[in-house]
Amino acid sequence: MAQLADKYQALLVRQQGQRLYVTLNRPDSKNSLNPTMIDELKSVFEALADRRDIKMVILRGAGGVFCAGADLKNMAASNDPVPPGGKDPIAVWNRNFGTFLEKVTNAPQVVVAAIEGYALAGGFGLACSSDVAICTEDATFAMTEVALGLVPAQIAPFVAMRIGVSQTRHLTLTAARFKGAEAVRLGIGHYLVKDSAALDAKIEEICKQIDRCGPLALSLTKQVVLAAQSMKLSDVLDFAADRFAEARRGPEAPEGLKAFAEKRPPKWAVG
Repeated sequence: MAQLADKYQALLVRQQGQRLYVTLNRPDSKNSLNPTMIDELKSVFEALADRRDIKMVILRGAGGVFCAGADLKNMAASNDPVPPGGKDPIAVWNRNFGTFLEKVTNAPQVVVAAIEGYALAGGFGLACSSDVAICTEDATFAMTEVALGLVPAQIAPFVAMRIGVSQTRHLTLTAARFKGAEAVRLGIGHYLVKDSAALDAKIEEICKQIDRCGPLALSLTKQVVLAAQSMKLSDVLDFAADRFAEARRGPEAPEGLKAFAEKRPPKWAVG
């Protein structure tokens, strides 16, 4: 089983039972994404790929800000030349962020994003990679890249999967800024709360809902839903049937059905 590191430079990571709290911890820079943070986040989600003892991941930012996007100071300083016959290092660096977002999207755990302050550019993409997003009313969202002469290259596909191509075209091509209520209306977020205190309460409510669910069932269900985006219908139904059989023959379904008949919580439920 892969192990999570004891210490991180740009993250705070804490496991509490079946929950893993991952906090972006660069509050002085509004939790902007520098190479260290991206590498550490990628390492966390690589470790989570085979951690069946963890059922959910709660992503949040320190200091009341989710994530203000890429660290632009670091980006401005990174302009290595293209090696002869080689891949542009800027493209390699950019693709690395996409690899990280893939790992978040495909994590077997339920990923809950708690969004307050700002969710800009890369932070916007991270929010759209989550399974459940909770937004405060005053949180500010924007895909700011084109206003800086940049392209939301790795982010746009995840946003399009979240809210569709039409809305993604609108948001990417205008760099529009909007608040939490609009984010929920568009489908970027799922819950709108008043402030940080209400955010804490909603996180706990959502986690308790997830507590009742079987970890294998959660992982397999997520696979089916994600497959529906890339497979033709007949293929995804075949894939889903195999996942159903895997769950039915696994250890959770017999326990879940027995618990239902006996009118008690299944053994995996906590709290």
